[in-house]
Amino acid sequence: MIIVADSGSTKCDWIISGQSEDTMAKTMGFNPFFHTTELINEKISENEQLSAVSSEVKAVYFYGAGCNSPERNDIVRRALLERFQNAKDIVVDHDLTAAALSTGKGEASIACILGTGSNSGYYDGANVHEVVPALGYVLGDEGSGAYFGKILMREFLYNRLPSHLQSEFGEEYSLTKESIFKAVYRDPNPNVYLASFMRFVSARKTDPYLKDMIYKGLASFATAHITCYSNYKDVPVNFVGSIAHYFRDILEEVASNFRFKIGDIQKKPIHELVKYHQTKRQAV
Repeated sequence: MIIVADSGSTKCDWIISGQSEDTMAKTMGFNPFFHTTELINEKISENEQLSAVSSEVKAVYFYGAGCNSPERNDIVRRALLERFQNAKDIVVDHDLTAAALSTGKGEASIACILGTGSNSGYYDGANVHEVVPALGYVLGDEGSGAYFGKILMREFLYNRLPSHLQSEFGEEYSLTKESIFKAVYRDPNPNVYLASFMRFVSARKTDPYLKDMIYKGLASFATAHITCYSNYKDVPVNFVGSIAHYFRDILEEVASNFRFKIGDIQKKPIHELVKYHQTKRQAV
């Protein structure tokens, strides 16, 4: 039995594979930038599906936001070792690797993440190479849920949204400056909080103001994270994440204007990751 996990900052999808049929489990998202080994261990232990098979698991493959250095990966790995003590193989890797493996299918491509956060890397068919770093929701994350949430929140507080959006946003969320400041500057995971307002945008994606906001943000992502690769017009550009999935039509418009070719778009890479690891283990 193996477990494959794909974790963003908002939520983590788990698939338990090796039973009569695969079983899906869900937990909060784990990011070692923000979360400790103790918290990750605690939250995994609270999931009944994962706890029920913990002693039977032989391998765990965890891909997550923030898991891009040995030190941070070890925060997650220690929690997994505590929960799945009979696992002989525990691998912790970056969510960008998950994006590349799930969409690239062993072929050269550019792998992009457009979810709560954003990032990209060049996949040569075996390894992922980053040309520019992911700067996080404060300095970067162009085109992400947190990026758009920050714009939306700022324009709302400045009272600069179109009048219909200003009133609809205020009525839907009943926010105050104090509650927003607390969530953004004092509470944990402000990037997740900011990205949560994409529900408002998605429900009004044809609104000219919001459509223009989305286009400009995705164009900023393309400028920073796609055109930085010299061959971006020659290889498929693949995407994972909810922003790419729900705003595909606007993303395709950006691709046409920037002259790159979209390959695969997956809302969640987890199912293709399971296939990848099943095939890899059978080949050993």
